[in-house]
Amino acid sequence: MPKRPTTRHIAVIIDAVRPYDRKIIGGVAAYTQEVDNWSLYVEEDPLEKLPDLRTWQGDGIIANLDDRRVAEAVCGLKVPLVGVGGGYGWYDPASRIPYVATDNLKIARLAVEHFLQRGYRRLAFCGYPRTRINRWSEERGKAFAALAREYGCPCSIHIGRRETARRWQSLQREMMEWLRQLEKPVAVLGCNDSRARHVLEACRGLCLRVPEDVAVLGVDNDEMICELTSPPLSSIEQGARRIGYQAAALLDRLMGGKKTAELRCVVEPEGIATRRSSDSLAIADAEISTAVHFIRNRALEGIGVDDVVTAVGMSRSTMTRRFKEIMGCSILTEIDRVRMARAKQLLATSDLPLKRVAALSGFRYLSYFCRRFQQLSGQAPNEFRQRAQLK
Repeated sequence: MPKRPTTRHIAVIIDAVRPYDRKIIGGVAAYTQEVDNWSLYVEEDPLEKLPDLRTWQGDGIIANLDDRRVAEAVCGLKVPLVGVGGGYGWYDPASRIPYVATDNLKIARLAVEHFLQRGYRRLAFCGYPRTRINRWSEERGKAFAALAREYGCPCSIHIGRRETARRWQSLQREMMEWLRQLEKPVAVLGCNDSRARHVLEACRGLCLRVPEDVAVLGVDNDEMICELTSPPLSSIEQGARRIGYQAAALLDRLMGGKKTAELRCVVEPEGIATRRSSDSLAIADAEISTAVHFIRNRALEGIGVDDVVTAVGMSRSTMTRRFKEIMGCSILTEIDRVRMARAKQLLATSDLPLKRVAALSGFRYLSYFCRRFQQLSGQAPNEFRQRAQLK
C-alpha cells in the first residue's frame, strides 16, 4: 500500500469576514483539493484567532500583510511565508517574502476600454485619500488617467478628504460638488465597489441618470454591494480566487525547498461583470449608434462587416472611417468583441466542446475562433477555461 503523504499544516491568516478576502481563501481551498495533504487553519478574526506561533508546529503561512499586527506577528518566523493584500501595507520588499497582488494597470485598462466601447469620451476616477494600506487606489487612478490621455479623453480625479463613510454627509457633499461640475455624459471608475456605491448615491442626490448621464464601474465584484445599489453596479472581477491559488502554489514550492525567481507575483483581472450602472451607449452619431446596437443584437448570428453596413445604409468606406474614429476600433473588432464576451461566458460556465462554444458565439470556423481568441485575450480558449473555472 502506498504511503500516505505527510500532512502539512498551513495557517491562512486573512480576514474571512470580507468578501474579497473570502475569495482569496476560496483560491487557497481550490489548491488544497489538488494536493490533498494540506490541513488549513482558517479563522474569522485574522489576529485574535492566530495559532500560538511560539508553539505552533506549522509548515507554512499565507497572510494578509495589510494588517500591521499580522505582519509583525508572522514576518520574523522561520516558516515559509507568502504575503497577499493590496500590494503595500506593512509588506517590506527588502524582506524577500514572496507576495501575490493584483495588476492595477490592467484593471485600469479594462475600465477604460469598457467605457470607450460604450462611446464615453469623458472619463473620471474616484479614489481614497492616501494611506499606507490603500496606495493601490492611487496606483489605479494614475494608470486610469494615463490611459485616458493616451486615447485623447479628458479625465477628472476625485479623492476627497474622507476615507470612510463615517462622515457621510460631508463625503456626499464633496462628491456631489465634483460630479456637478463634470461635463456629461461621463464615465466614472470607483477604485473599489464601496467607492463606486458612494458615486451612485451622489448621483441620486443630484438626480443624475445612471448610466445615461453618469456611467459607474467598481472593482472587486462584491455581489452584495453590486446588487444592492440602484441601479445594480458593474464591477471588475480582479481575480481574488486566483490570488489565493497562486499564493498556495507559491507556498507549496517554498515548503518543498524550491526558490522562486519572482518575489512579486501579479495576477491579472478576470473581466467585468456588466450590470445596469454602465450598460449604456453614449454615442452622439446616430448611424454609428445604430451600427453598434445592430452588432450587439446580431453578432452571435454570424454577421459580417457587410451586414452592418447594409443595416445602417451607408457606404462601406464612410462607415469604416466613421466607426473607427468614434469607437476607436474596426467594425470587425467590435463584432468579435461581442462574440468573445459570449465565448468567455460559455467557457467559464460550461464543459461544452470548443467547436460548440465557437458556433454558439457566432464563429463559423473553430480555427478562426481559436486564433482570434488568442489575439484578443492573450491566451488560448482552453487556458482561459481552466483559469476561469478556478472560481
